[in-house]
Amino acid sequence: MPEARATRRRRRGGAPPAERTPAAATASTSQPHDSPATLVRAVVQRVRSAHVTVEGAEVGAIDGGLIAYVGVAVDDGDSDASWIARKLAELRLFASEDGRFDRSLADRVEAGEPSAALVISQFTLLADIRKGRRPAFTQAAPAERAEPLLEVVAGELRARGVEVATGRFGSQMLVTSENDGPVTLWLDSTIAVPRPGGD
Repeated sequence: MPEARATRRRRRGGAPPAERTPAAATASTSQPHDSPATLVRAVVQRVRSAHVTVEGAEVGAIDGGLIAYVGVAVDDGDSDASWIARKLAELRLFASEDGRFDRSLADRVEAGEPSAALVISQFTLLADIRKGRRPAFTQAAPAERAEPLLEVVAGELRARGVEVATGRFGSQMLVTSENDGPVTLWLDSTIAVPRPGGD
């Protein structure tokens, strides 16, 4: 598994592949839209509870809401992070009284109800598995670029009144969640954010 391999490398003194690959820091920003490096990716789940621990200590937890695993690519910017944050706040993933998906985190904030998100860094979402058996992570942004954009996602959610918990960037994390539904969605910022050299 990618996470297990990343763990073994860190034990030998290295960082996750996405954070230590020089090519990731210097890749071109003029790649076409079908490139694996042209988007912020997020896997979003509606949860009843979720928490994350690092070395046995809890660093973030929510009682219910959304958990978002967010991967940042080499050419992403603030606009990509802002789009992800807006979608997380506005997607109608919570049921109304008639059972339909008709309420969002923003709706819950407006109604004075608990509204929370757990945002977790997940560079493996940028894995390239088109060749061979070992995932390549060269399209994931280096730490100095990815961490600030994850902070943009969390900050913009907080600005909208959402309670935000996070993992610890660059750490080996253990995430436990109770998927409610289950409800799981895939988001990517290429839907809304133009790229230089794109169509």
